[in-house]
Amino acid sequence: MHVKPSINRLGEQAILLQWDFKISPENLKFLLSVKKYIAQNIVKQRVEITNAYNSLLINYISSIESVYSDFERLKTLDFQSIPVEAVASRLYHVPVCYDAEFGLDLKLLAKEKSLSIDEIIQLHTAPQYTLYFIGFLPGFLYLGGMDERLKMPRKSEPRASVLKGAVGIAEDQTGIYPNSSPAGWQIIGNCPLALFDPKSDPPCPFAPGDRIQFYSVSKAKYDEIQQKVQAGTYQLTPTHG
Repeated sequence: MHVKPSINRLGEQAILLQWDFKISPENLKFLLSVKKYIAQNIVKQRVEITNAYNSLLINYISSIESVYSDFERLKTLDFQSIPVEAVASRLYHVPVCYDAEFGLDLKLLAKEKSLSIDEIIQLHTAPQYTLYFIGFLPGFLYLGGMDERLKMPRKSEPRASVLKGAVGIAEDQTGIYPNSSPAGWQIIGNCPLALFDPKSDPPCPFAPGDRIQFYSVSKAKYDEIQQKVQAGTYQLTPTHG
């Protein structure tokens, strides 16, 4: 049973809904169902609704005309009556190169976990991860479902910059940096795919609810895929269901 969220206005152009529940595929299904319901039944103008692990942010892009009335409607909404729908989930197989050139923290992780680097790669590529949400950078994938044996805290001192495509671990999550940026996660590899392109529609090929399974590639295969991505000839094809 999902309790009513806390509902607050953020400034003049946004509303934040927050729930107190754990990260899980079932709660993600509920969250995305609420997101769809609000878009279809509550808001009457153009908005952007973004989900995180246990929250929804409604951002009024072009006008604040109805933000106050929508806020009042949300406060009286019976969230338990919203039908929970199945999430449209696609499975993507995503290449990662775990060579030492990219796996900046592989040796540290191996030492901390008393595992070989090959064992770390096997554990990281085994699950089908659930994509919970996209942020803090455009195209950054927050992926849940990682093997607990790889759980590792963020770095005490973040790096000033990591390469575009860096694959990292933080606590019980794994994710991919879509662009070169500062990074506090433990970096174990690199993905050659383009995760965000503002000229594409949609800009990010993935959506919350999708599943992602990594597979290990050599540096030579990584370079080959990267060249195809840059040339626009690489096809990322999902498996539905």
